[in-house]
Order: sequence, then structure tokens, then C-alpha cells
Amino acid sequence: MGGRGPDRVAPRRVGDVGEPSVRPGLPEGLRVRERAPAGGWERYLGPVVVFVHGGLDRGGSFGRTALRLPDLALVTYDRRGYRSSRDLGAAPLPVHVEDVVAIAAAYADPLPDGAGRGRRPVVAVGHSVGGTLVLWAGVTAPDHFAALAAYEPSMPWLGFHPSPPGAGGAWGGPGPGADPADEAERFFRRMVGDAAWERLGDQERAARQADGPALLADLRGIRLPAPFDVTALAVPTVVASGGPASRPHHRETVAWLAEHVPAIESVEIADAGHGAHLSHPDAFAALVRRAVARV
Repeated sequence: MGGRGPDRVAPRRVGDVGEPSVRPGLPEGLRVRERAPAGGWERYLGPVVVFVHGGLDRGGSFGRTALRLPDLALVTYDRRGYRSSRDLGAAPLPVHVEDVVAIAAAYADPLPDGAGRGRRPVVAVGHSVGGTLVLWAGVTAPDHFAALAAYEPSMPWLGFHPSPPGAGGAWGGPGPGADPADEAERFFRRMVGDAAWERLGDQERAARQADGPALLADLRGIRLPAPFDVTALAVPTVVASGGPASRPHHRETVAWLAEHVPAIESVEIADAGHGAHLSHPDAFAALVRRAVARV
């Protein structure tokens, strides 16, 4: 999603990345797409990059970044409850973490003959709550990942997120009576802007509102208390934030992670807001390559 500042524009429609995957071991019903390496899997020795999208988003939003990574094998997917995986229904965050781990396992092929022993490395890259899922998966199943990257992961339990009105100082997420469609519209307006919502066509508005139940599950899943101990992360990880255009709580979260988790290094995309994968694909691709370099 977009943030405040120079990238606060309506995200243009981005095409899906690659072709539908039928790889064994993928979570049943999850719509996963892969872009095979140019020379085919048989000769490819590099890592597989798995993208994990955030709230009210979809795998295709990484399309601009994918264009900047022509030499890498890429995997995208719509998380449960979103877009093409909407028929699976909204799911709690631990189920999403299980999906990330299962996808990583499905792509960790044995390396081709003559390339040495071992399996193909997997690098998971997440945006917003997708970044939270990537870090969580790295803590849960560190042997499945060679490196990780997360852009402005959503971790309100660290105490940096502003409290909504009436929350009494605690970030509790949407209340039990929240309407999914209304919450989707409010979230979009808050993160991307009112003008961007008004520019959407009826079909796109309806699609975003249909993702409302999944969004509510995401927002409620990151509420206090902490669902996992990020300081236990041992997988080499790059965590990034935007610059002044981004919101203070995102930048403070990334600074805290870099200070308290030895496996993490932090970088900044200086002129980006929260939607850097859409507004600054060159810099976001550089973030991916920085993570790949840590393999």
C-alpha cells in the first residue's frame, strides 16, 4: 500500500508475475505463481525469491520489482482471503506463516548435479504485515530460509504505533463489530489517500472491499501481545524503512529491530513512503538483491 509523501498515489494495476505453479507441496488451494529462471530450473544455481504481500494488497503488486530482477527465480502469491485466494477465506496469522514455510519448502529443490550438495536457497521478502510474516517464519523455521528481507514490518506490540481514538493507549486493532467492507475502504483511504480511493473504478473498489475480511484478520492478528519473539531471529535479514515521507512508527520499528536483533541490518529508501514496492521499484529491487547477497 502507499504511504504519505511523494509516493502517495493510487497504485496502478500491476500484472501477475509468472505462471500458475503446480509444484508439489504447496498449500492446497493457494494461488501461487512462479517465474522460472531464464535458463530453466535445471541449470539455475541461484536462490528462489518468495514475495509476501501486506494487508489489502496482492502478489501482483510486486510486478514492477520483478521487472528489475530478470536473472532471479521469483514466486508470488495471493495470501488466503485475498484476490485469487479469496475462496480459501480469511485466516489467522499463524496459518499465513505456515504458508510461507510450506512455499519455501516446496521450492528448496536439490541443487543440480555438479553444483555441490544441498538444496536451492530460498529468500523470503515481505512488505508491511507480509514482512511481519517473513520474520515470524524465519523464527519458526530458520532452516527453510537462506536470507530474509522485510520492508516496514507491522509490529505494533513494540509500542511505536499510534493508538486509535478510544484505545486507552493500547493498539488493539478493529473492534469486534467492524464491517469488513467499511474497514477496507477506511484502510485504503488512510494508507493511500482519499483521492486515490475516489479514482478507483467500481469493480476495483468492490474487489478491495471483498478483501475486507482478510484485512480484518491481519489487523487483529498483529494486536498485542507479541505473537512471536523477533529477537530469536537468526536468519541473515535486511529490514528497510522509508524516509521522512514514511510514518514515524514504521521507521522507529525498523530502528528498534536493527538495534535489538543481531541478525538484522537496516537500510533506508530515503524518499519512499510505505508503498515502496509500487512507487520505488528500483530501490525495492536493490533491497531484494541486498538480501540475496547475504545468502
